[in-house]
Amino acid sequence: MKTSDFKFDLPQELIAQTPIEDRANSRLMVLDKKTGNIEHKIFKDIIDYFEEGDCLVLNDTKVIPARLIGEKLETKGKIEFLLLKRISDNKWETLVKPGKKAKIGAKFSFGNEKLIATVTDYSEDGSRIVEFEFDGIFEEILDELGVMPLPPYITEKLEERDRYQTVYSKNSGSVAAPTAGLHFTKELLDKIEKKGVDIAYVTLHVGLGTFRPVKVDDVENHHMHSEYYEVNEETARKINNAKKNGKNVICCGTTSCRTVESASDENGVLQAKSGWTDIFIYPGYEFKILDKLITNFHLPESTLLMLVSSLSTKEIILDAYKEAVQERYRFFSFGDAMFIK
Repeated sequence: MKTSDFKFDLPQELIAQTPIEDRANSRLMVLDKKTGNIEHKIFKDIIDYFEEGDCLVLNDTKVIPARLIGEKLETKGKIEFLLLKRISDNKWETLVKPGKKAKIGAKFSFGNEKLIATVTDYSEDGSRIVEFEFDGIFEEILDELGVMPLPPYITEKLEERDRYQTVYSKNSGSVAAPTAGLHFTKELLDKIEKKGVDIAYVTLHVGLGTFRPVKVDDVENHHMHSEYYEVNEETARKINNAKKNGKNVICCGTTSCRTVESASDENGVLQAKSGWTDIFIYPGYEFKILDKLITNFHLPESTLLMLVSSLSTKEIILDAYKEAVQERYRFFSFGDAMFIK
């Protein structure tokens, strides 16, 4: 299976630069994964596709303002940090631009030395391990100095930080939003619950993999960056009940999907557990938990497009994407949604 098998033509102007005013008014493509049949809806119509007893799985991770703009203490040269993964209280794995300035021992200042960072080591993939010095609470300083780390294909300034958070975000730790969840409002979630659908929350902190393109020709040779996840007892119970009763487990987003598939045992029973996952789902994968998926439209040749294709066939998914382009759907993080049923 070649990475180039997942290529499609996407006009630049279809990449959504800003979120729409009403989250639930995004467009929704409903795709039958077996037949390839397509319906065109509005996101709030998603409720019509849920049945009593189904379980909707949401990722409650919260994006941190992980982009820091500062300067090298010695030369005053400009530097940009992207915090990727917390190793301990004041130690982080970080992407640094320009990397050549960030040799071991180099010191950097942010916010007139409110935050000082020292590079202590290199990671295998070229990111830097840095140690921060500060007075006070790190999260509060980061909230003051940091910027939301929007994906590189979004060039417009984000006016409201909250629009790059889901309405149910709770546990801080992501460097990118689980964007399929951006379409939900509190009102829509209330209506779904009133319909008798169980809502279950998992946490997966979205990390470096989101920013990494697939650089190998053969899909099987790609290695995913590991991300931290948690599944609690209540969530495991709700999901296992739905499976036992023959109801659907509907994951909102590829991160929720990867979490439940990582935490499942070989018999398809979800375990309450936490840890790190580098699960890579591509065509040929057999799902143990997930039945249906809510997702956005993804980058050509990306791991997310490969995951979506594994739910159906590559041909059905790419045909749906072709129709999405023809129908002028908005793509990527602030774009429209797809429901694969």
